Amino acid sequence: MIYLFETEINNNKPLSFSLQQIYGIGKFQAFILCKKLGVSKNFLTANLSKEQIFNLLKLIENSNLILANKLKTRQILLLRKLVDMKSYSGLRKIRGLPIKGQRTHTNAKTSKRFKNFLK
Repeated sequence: MIYLFETEINNNKPLSFSLQQIYGIGKFQAFILCKKLGVSKNFLTANLSKEQIFNLLKLIENSNLILANKLKTRQILLLRKLVDMKSYSGLRKIRGLPIKGQRTHTNAKTSKRFKNFLK
């Protein structure tokens, strides 16, 4: 097992899927990282050498991506800013309703579950 940015990466999966386990890296970014590293996206994570792991870490750090805990705290601060401004979406967040215009008559169950997120 490899630990990158406080995330345990699975050795049995291809590298592109393993990189997607890091919070903030999606399909496209994982594909670009594999391409820059010079390996196929189907290359198994278990087959990475120590030098390749080091190069991968350098690539991720130099790509100016906001990952893991920094991204989570940034999202929480943005939501808290909306609540403090008492904007429409901030008020919806306080009430535990969907923020981005989703239907509330039948499909607001998941949004109501996260009602006390900011308190």
